[in-house]
Amino acid sequence: MLNLKEYGSSSEEEGPPEPTTENAISVHELSKKFSVNAAPEVLPPGPDTSIQFLDVGTKEITRNMKYEELFTPVAGPENPFLTQQQKAPKNMMTGFVEKAHISDFMFETQRRTFHSFGYALDPTVDSTEIIGRKPDDTNEFKTVFESLPKRLADKRKRHKNDNPEDIEGYLGPWGCYVDEQKIAKPEGEDAAAIEEFLAKKHKRGKKLEDKSFKEKSILHIKDPVDYQGRSFLHIPQDVGVNLKSNAPPDRCFLPKAHVHTWQGHTKGISAIRWFPRSAHLLMSCSMDCRVKLWDVYRDKKCIRTYIGHTQAVRDTCFNNKGTKFLSAAYDRYVKLWDTETGDCIKSFTNHKVLYCVKFNPEEEKQHLFVAGTADKKIVCWDTRSGNIVQEYERHLGAVNSITFVDENRRFVTTSDDKSLRVWEWDIPVDMKYIADPTMHSMPSVTISPNKKWLACQSMDNKIVIFSAMNRFKINRKKSFSGHMVAGYACSLDFSPDMSYLVSGDADGKVFIWDWKTSRLYTKWKAHDNVCIAALWHPHEPSKVATAGWDGLIKYWD
Repeated sequence: MLNLKEYGSSSEEEGPPEPTTENAISVHELSKKFSVNAAPEVLPPGPDTSIQFLDVGTKEITRNMKYEELFTPVAGPENPFLTQQQKAPKNMMTGFVEKAHISDFMFETQRRTFHSFGYALDPTVDSTEIIGRKPDDTNEFKTVFESLPKRLADKRKRHKNDNPEDIEGYLGPWGCYVDEQKIAKPEGEDAAAIEEFLAKKHKRGKKLEDKSFKEKSILHIKDPVDYQGRSFLHIPQDVGVNLKSNAPPDRCFLPKAHVHTWQGHTKGISAIRWFPRSAHLLMSCSMDCRVKLWDVYRDKKCIRTYIGHTQAVRDTCFNNKGTKFLSAAYDRYVKLWDTETGDCIKSFTNHKVLYCVKFNPEEEKQHLFVAGTADKKIVCWDTRSGNIVQEYERHLGAVNSITFVDENRRFVTTSDDKSLRVWEWDIPVDMKYIADPTMHSMPSVTISPNKKWLACQSMDNKIVIFSAMNRFKINRKKSFSGHMVAGYACSLDFSPDMSYLVSGDADGKVFIWDWKTSRLYTKWKAHDNVCIAALWHPHEPSKVATAGWDGLIKYWD
């Protein structure tokens, strides 16, 4: 507050002096002296010259105001265009907030009481009114910090079992009420109505009940056993090649001629698989919903057809011994078959489309298998119980391939999200995530015979090589191109001695590259439609099997 005594006043009693030419100082000069803000605009005096009117927008006053000046009504014309709401005094955008002095504890008490019980005390001074709903007679305006009588609902009887020795049936304080009813989901007409509404909302067809489909198999040879009682699974020893050997051929050569065609499928083939270790049999799965087993060495005929799916079969996988195999189809089922008898042992489903399926190669874990699904998960089933025992859920797109690496302790998955993830077995968090802006989706992956490299079919018409050891680093020095695979999951394979890399392409051609130099050695037209799979025989130096969407499997030497 400014004391004007210094500026020309002779005594305290005389009051403010009349301005003279010598000692007069304007309000504008005072505001300059004592404030950095703009000087208040002083309007011309009205009829009463003792009262000076101030602009309502003034932020700071540098003199003592008189009572008459403080309570002078606002002068000047009124804005005729303001609404009633705009005319009201405001100190914030939404209105006028009146300050109320209340301690933090009282405020928090009333806030929690309002959230818990629905009522609170009016915060205005000397008010005993209640905001919100009226409290019950038993509450009597009590807050959350005051003890309330026990509710009537708490008097209901609970199921009790406080015996800690009863591990399975122990309830403790968590027992349900005796008359408690749990309705988890609607039933009957309500459920059907909700399902129909959701089907319309998501523009999908009405859910139909899964019709039971009787699995069967057809044996195409006269006798399932030979004169010694051995089944067709027995590895032949009189074919000129040691099929039981674990050593690859000394040197592999490029195939030159077409030696055989296996016919039997009525639609395109999805995948082909050699019989484990010996490769004396070849399995194929097709879009005609069937899986077929073919002889490679003797009659080269179809041995058995397995019929059990209602839609196209996407993938198959043998167990280590070849006595059982899995088939995954677009009917959302994975089925476990007995290779020799053709019986369907068990069916598995999580009601999602399955794109790939693999047995765990470890001998003691042959009862477990993993499947990549369209809902971004890798699901692990136990064939003994039929239950899902683990789910790996980190991908952002449908899972396309599963490949076991590092002595089967880890597995690598690829997805439509253009990433490659490495997982420890039975740990549902990926230990390594490989994604790069230059990477494309890789729907087909093959591990090399020496288990050191992963060859991935990339959707930018290249084959990309990753290390299969600890770091899983991309090998930018090795890149195989020249074929056209964009949009198709064409599988690829190594020659047994790792000299060559073979792949099909979308035009039905087969391409073979040199592994060391990445140079394209040869290509030829193998199928009229897409060549979806190419497999090099593990015991033959120059024999390759190819499968296409024309429904044919061809053998080249």
